[in-house]
Amino acid sequence: MVRTPRLFMASLAAIGMAWSVIVSVDARTARADDGIVIKVGTLAPEGTPWYEVIQEVGAKWKKASGGRISFTIFGGGVQGDEADMIRKMRYDQLQMGAFTSVGLETITPEMSALWIPLLFQNYEELDYVRSKLDARLEKALGDKGFVVLNWGDAGWVKYFAKKPIPTLKALQDQTLFTWSGDSKSEEMYKDAGFKVQPLAPTEILTSLQTGMIEAFPAPATAALANQWFGLAKHMLDIKFAPVVGGTIITKKAWDGIDRGLQPTLLKLALETGAKFTPQIRKLETDAIDAMVKRGLKIYPLTPQADQEWRQLADRFYPKIRGSIVPADLFDEVRRLVAEYRAQNPAAAKKDAPTPGAAKTDAAKPGAAKKAPPKPAAPVKK
Repeated sequence: MVRTPRLFMASLAAIGMAWSVIVSVDARTARADDGIVIKVGTLAPEGTPWYEVIQEVGAKWKKASGGRISFTIFGGGVQGDEADMIRKMRYDQLQMGAFTSVGLETITPEMSALWIPLLFQNYEELDYVRSKLDARLEKALGDKGFVVLNWGDAGWVKYFAKKPIPTLKALQDQTLFTWSGDSKSEEMYKDAGFKVQPLAPTEILTSLQTGMIEAFPAPATAALANQWFGLAKHMLDIKFAPVVGGTIITKKAWDGIDRGLQPTLLKLALETGAKFTPQIRKLETDAIDAMVKRGLKIYPLTPQADQEWRQLADRFYPKIRGSIVPADLFDEVRRLVAEYRAQNPAAAKKDAPTPGAAKTDAAKPGAAKKAPPKPAAPVKK
């Protein structure tokens, strides 16, 4: 599977490293001998809503425990990448972390289930499927020694390119970034007719400058944060896949907390995650609007292009099912999406264009019928 969540989290790490973020919620409590200090790792830098979720959970847990529980937060990737931090959790060097599915997949393959390309059309479908799979995903992580505190997400993966991308072929004709070392993604893209160049995400900007790559998949927030879009000002308005993740704590650390307090702490963590969800989901809109103001051109996904991408997904799925996502879970996720659409036919309709994309004449009230549409032209504010 294409590991584009790594691009998003790598961008957070880059920002965080630049700021040298190592923040303690309460340094004095962290040194206390009579309390519980929970060390938390994340790639999210201070000042981002993902980081603020951890901060607020820490403050609430401290209050609920009468000051006996405190967090020390290591943000911006100073504890390494997600795999590094999860490894440190196993050795009790960290006790808690906020990760994308990329990190969670290193614990159990079930965590890939919510990142199936071109399956989800909107957050309603994602939320529905996740709610139905909560118990299984939590058990899968629990069996490996971790407790889920809350779930989260970070936008949708889209495609950015140096040249116009009104069609799938237009993207296939440009050299596409893929994650170095991810041979499965490289193979799938090649089989689907793409020209690929495996690289580290830290090489995206310079590779765009030299022409080594001409396109890349990433969430809008990552494209803006790293200024990649400045050299690739054409964006395909597609929801290729949601970037999902969650906050987890080791079972050892969780068991060290008073059992009578655990339900309250879990409730606080869930409520805090839910509170920040609307703000986090709005970040994508804000990022796209900001890039449009700086020259980004958006290409709406036409019905013909949508069909082409659906056919591409049909080629991806046999290589994902059973290899990346357990076969029974892959089938269950697709069944649940179909179930939601059957129960909510209105919600299953095509979403509106990405914020920042203007309406075409055909979409305006009273517009006359026109000849079959040509490949989509860019939309620019």
